Amino acid sequence: MSSPAEFYHSLPPISKAYGTLCLVATTAFQLGLYNPAHIALLYEDVFYRFQVWRLFTNFFFLGKFSINFGIRLLMIARYGVQLENGPFDRRTADFLWMMIFGSFTLLVLSAIPILWSPFLGISLVFMLLYVWSRESPNAQINIYGLVQLKAFYFPWAMLALDVIFGSPLVPDLLGIIAGHLYYFLTVLHPLAGGKNILKTPMWVHKLVSRWGVRVQPMNRGQPINPAQPETSTGTAFRGRSYRLSD
Repeated sequence: MSSPAEFYHSLPPISKAYGTLCLVATTAFQLGLYNPAHIALLYEDVFYRFQVWRLFTNFFFLGKFSINFGIRLLMIARYGVQLENGPFDRRTADFLWMMIFGSFTLLVLSAIPILWSPFLGISLVFMLLYVWSRESPNAQINIYGLVQLKAFYFPWAMLALDVIFGSPLVPDLLGIIAGHLYYFLTVLHPLAGGKNILKTPMWVHKLVSRWGVRVQPMNRGQPINPAQPETSTGTAFRGRSYRLSD
């Protein structure tokens, strides 16, 4: 069995970086090093006081140390990693672009007063969960050892549990909306004969290349094999890379 250090170093780069930043942000908060109000998404401070860092820092705060924080961090370590190692294997730039697109979508949605949330980290994690559930719809999920269901329904089950335990509904709902928009534009619309309008920009590829991550793109236009089964570990169908390179 590998050590925690070996497990950490084996994680794919984007999920590892995001999870690490979230853990550092919460640890620094618990140590009293900063006030979360200074990194929250406050549009008045962004536009009138030019505190543009709030557009980025709000994504890294998942709350104080708690069971909910642990669950969100586990979602990154499990479903984010499975996405990056599965459907996005050797496509780090595409995975990073998905995160960037999701973040931008959440910022736009949160500008609507009724949907505003000071921290969008939970929403971004929920977006990862939603995209994973669509890529691996038949994977079996066991919730707290009580209920077993297909991954396709997992985001809705988690949303229901959050409501039951008194957590806000809006962050989860924003994540589902952003995740579905991404999945529609990159998978459903192209499969229906539409043009891919969410191609990963060249600057993202250059950024990943400069970062030192070696990425070899998969074959363009590789067809989906409907006979290939999905495993219970959440590995999705391969061959969908054409949706980001068409």
